Parts: sequence; C-alpha cells; structure tokens
Amino acid sequence: MHILIRNGRVIDPASGLDQVGDVAIADGKILAVGTAPTDFTPTQTIDASGCWVLPGLVDLAVRLREPGHEHAGMLHSEMQAAVAGGVTSLVCPPDTDPVLDEQGLVEMLKFRAEKQHKARLFPMGALTQGLKGDTLTEMAELTESGCVAFGQADVPMANTQALARALAYATTFGFSVWLRPLDKDLGKGVAASGPSATRMGLAGVPVAAETIALHTIFELIRGTQTRVHLCRLSSAAGVALLRQAKAQGLNVTADVSIHSLLLTDADIGFFDSSARLIPPLRQQADRDALAAALADGTIDALVSDHTPVEEDAKVKPFAEAEPGASAVELLLSAAILWSQRDGVPLLRALQTVTSAPIDVLGSAVDAFLGRLEVGGPADVCIVDPQAQWTVQPSALLSQAKSTPFNGMQLPGQVRTTLVDGAVVFSR
Repeated sequence: MHILIRNGRVIDPASGLDQVGDVAIADGKILAVGTAPTDFTPTQTIDASGCWVLPGLVDLAVRLREPGHEHAGMLHSEMQAAVAGGVTSLVCPPDTDPVLDEQGLVEMLKFRAEKQHKARLFPMGALTQGLKGDTLTEMAELTESGCVAFGQADVPMANTQALARALAYATTFGFSVWLRPLDKDLGKGVAASGPSATRMGLAGVPVAAETIALHTIFELIRGTQTRVHLCRLSSAAGVALLRQAKAQGLNVTADVSIHSLLLTDADIGFFDSSARLIPPLRQQADRDALAAALADGTIDALVSDHTPVEEDAKVKPFAEAEPGASAVELLLSAAILWSQRDGVPLLRALQTVTSAPIDVLGSAVDAFLGRLEVGGPADVCIVDPQAQWTVQPSALLSQAKSTPFNGMQLPGQVRTTLVDGAVVFSR
C-alpha cells in the first residue's frame, strides 16, 4: 500500500516538528514528511484536514490478560482497545497466569499477538521465577524470546539479597530492570494513608512504602549503574528522591500512570471500587509534584497502566475489590487534558507518550518507533483535537469496563491508527 495522509497538522515531538503538511507512506515505511515526492502515486489518500498526525503512541504498561484468560478472548479485545486509543506499541508486564518466566510462554504470547495484526507487543520477562522474589529467571533465554526488560510487576522484592544479585546479573549482560518501588510490609493497605483513608476506615499505604523501596534501589545501583526503570511513582517524596538520584548520575528512568497524574484520593468518593488502584491515588500535593516532574522530564513517560478487571471482581466492597482499571483507550486524551490543565507545552505532553517511552526502552526496540522519521516504521495515529467525548464504560472496546474516569469529559479522539503502513483502526 502507498498511503498519502494529506493536510494534517504533522507533529513529531522527538524532532520538534509541528507544521501543516503531508505524510507519504510506502511499503510500511515513512517515505516523506511535509511534502510528498512529485512522483508518488498513492493507492489510498486520507484527508487529515483539521486533525493532528502523530507518531503511534507507546504505552509502557498494558496488561492483556493472556496467558490466563484465553477463554475470554481478551488478547483480541485489549489489542483492539490499544489501537483505538492510538497505541501502536505496548509493553506487557509479566504478571500473567502463568507468569512470563519461560521462553515458551513468551514466544506463544508474541505469536498470538502478531496474529492479531494490531499493535506491536513487547513482553517484559519476570525477574524471578513465578515472581516469588527468590530464584532468578533465565534472563538471557527470555531476551532471545523477545523480552525487552525484566521486572516484578506489582510484586515487591522482599529479599534484598536476591534483588542485589538480580541487578548485578542484569548489569553484566546489559539488561534493563523495571521495578515498582514498594515495601512489602508497608504496602499492604488498599488506599493512600491520609485523611480520606482514615475517614473511610480503609487500611492505608504510607508514602514510606515507596520511599523506603526507592532508597534501597538507589543504594544497590549506586556502584553498578544498572539500568533501572521505576514504574508508577505516586508521591511527592518519591519524586524528590528520583530528582536527587538523577542529579547524582544514577542510570534511572521513571513513569507515572494517568490515574496518579489526573486524580487524587478524593476521587474515591463514597467507596468507589473503580478507584481501587495500584499504586493508590494520593493527595493533591502528590499529584501536583508528579505533574511537575513529568513536565520537566524528571519523570520520563506517561502510561495508562491498563489493568482490565472483570465486573464480578469490582462489584465488591472497596477493600475486597480487585485493583485495576481499563485505561489504554484514554492515554492520549489524558495527556492532552494534562497539557491543557497544567499549561504544559503540547509537544512535551505528546513526547511522554511517543518518543520518551522508546528512549526508556533503549536498544531493545527499533529507535525509529514513536517518531515520524523518513525510513522509519509507518506507525501513525490521526487525531481529531476538537472532539470532546465523555467516558462511558459501555463504549470502551476493552473487555473490562471499570474506570475511575467514568463520566469525565476528555479532549481529543483518535480517528485512524496505522501500524506498519496498514490501517488497523478507523472510527
């Protein structure tokens, strides 16, 4: 296919490009950006007048619920939800059932995902067998199967010695380790410690659950320079420690979820289980610190933390409900809303969901992803920036519908998504 996307506002945050023009695509690659070659004859023309033409979004935290929920066909529904949100590349955490700790499981997941012909899937391998925190996985073999990094998902490492061994091994072979900073004992609550949790009688998770884990991680990597990515920071104190670590030259990156960026513990309302999340929603001061850190680059990327939870597991008392929310379809709109609310330059907001996540992944993936560059993969999303839409769970393509953004009006809506030069979603 030769595709010409005409008259759109072409925005490439990585290069700073922001101008009205065309994008020419041939054989799955970007042939030209700005003006199509005079001898280019498209087989399909897409009129993008009044729309933004962006690199396909990159989401570093999308749970697909497979392996584990094959009977429900969730891989198909969640991949469809991803491209409906403009997400063309995604990282799947290892906390599937069974855990992604063996080559065969990773290869099967990649094979099934490729058959969907939707978004690109980059699996994360388990750091320890069964995510139990003791015995290291065969990281070299998992890398050969396609794993781009290794982590524990939301399972904290209780054994500091095992974590030290894992970091040392990863450093030796140049692997990246992704960790959610959480102390095993302090992190057992269901809501962020504070007035809201106290008033509702909910077990609290103190900020110290995050900062103690961060101190441990930073001390362990101080001498090794292991590449560590911190998943889903949630507190102002955590941001301060990250800022200090980067100033000291530690090789760390970080992300924040759309929930922690835009919501607070006040959004739990009257025990709304859709706001039962990991990490828990914290106070306004934490939200403000996270937003400022994402804006200035201290926090590198914005993620959806898409964790689809079936209705039966959500329709329970708050403390008993399964944590998680469907969010991959909201990632772009959340970034735009943050830009508008906090006065963040649009290019920076879009960078956090395009090229910045690819920079986090580093050499594990194609460096042209998340960018509109000649010769790079034609992963593109076309967005109507004037569209205002109300989040209605029933309208989400994700098989699970729970979201704390229910009823919220969001800006911007994806009109068309292309992966490898093929249209994979059209509204």
